[in-house]
Amino acid sequence: MIQARFDLSYPGFELHADMQVFAHGVIALFGPSGSGKTTLLRCIAGLERTANGMFQVKDEVWQSGANFLPVHRRPLGYVFQEASLFPHLSVRQNLEYGLKRIPPEQRKVQLEQVVEWLGLNKLIERDSPAGLSGGERQRVAIARALLTSPRLLLMDEPLSALDAASKQEILPYLEVLHSELDIPVIYVSHALDEVARLADQLVLMEQGRVIASGALNEVLGRLDLPTAHLDDAGAVLEASVAFHDEEYHLTRLDFTGGSLWVSKVEHAIGSRVRARVLARDVSIATVAPQGSSISNIIAARIAAIREEGPDRASLRLATHDGQMLLSRITRRSLDHLGLVPGMEVFAQVKSVALIA
Repeated sequence: MIQARFDLSYPGFELHADMQVFAHGVIALFGPSGSGKTTLLRCIAGLERTANGMFQVKDEVWQSGANFLPVHRRPLGYVFQEASLFPHLSVRQNLEYGLKRIPPEQRKVQLEQVVEWLGLNKLIERDSPAGLSGGERQRVAIARALLTSPRLLLMDEPLSALDAASKQEILPYLEVLHSELDIPVIYVSHALDEVARLADQLVLMEQGRVIASGALNEVLGRLDLPTAHLDDAGAVLEASVAFHDEEYHLTRLDFTGGSLWVSKVEHAIGSRVRARVLARDVSIATVAPQGSSISNIIAARIAAIREEGPDRASLRLATHDGQMLLSRITRRSLDHLGLVPGMEVFAQVKSVALIA
């Protein structure tokens, strides 16, 4: 487990964070700007010292009461919003800077590994990082942090300074790290699409406090949390690639609770993938639709309903394999269909985004 408890006061801002998550995969700290995400990350790194704070990674206590492990002794890697590469060093020397901090017998991550994972083969012989794009610079920064063989990797909005094209360039590399690394990653973001694509666990912050934490879809599916009321609110389904329809250029994704058709992807049959379904793209039918242009219809049970103002309502739907969907409909539709918790319905999914 990773356990953290910090209390910190600044003029106009207070952090009162209490967090307990599993020490594996990607743990996303999500919340609006000013919610305390970066401050919590700095406390975890030891860059902010708090009285009576506590931080523990598995069986290693880094802070407890008066005991405080200084930042230079914490076995962590830190990737900032801006890739702070050394301009006077070559790309290879920037990477070796991280590698040389660790004695050879303690190295768990090798240079050849990160070069492959982050696609740095064509960049590593550059004389200087000056000519690298923003996405390339950030990939080098991530590789340098990994070469310190950290027991915890901290990433503070690593894509926020990149343009849309650079973000799309780097995200597949982060997915590779997700599948290859046996290092827990705490990833700060205020972009829900990034979180849905990368995270295994979600820690939701608001006004300096942790208001919810747990498995990604468990938190995304809670109607009492702010994430359920965002314009891009939705759920993530875990599925596998089952069939490629070459005639119609479509791919079928299967999961125990049903199947989804998406635009054709290049993933191999049997590949595990994530599909993101937005609440606004899910309508409800009380009987199995016939003769509809909507191909994706999933049998589900209404797990919860929450009215949002005078005109609309949000529904949490449980599929037959226990996964969650969200639906946003009008209150008129809610009343007209007589929808109540526990009712068996059909979710009509108008659009699906394959995100990983």
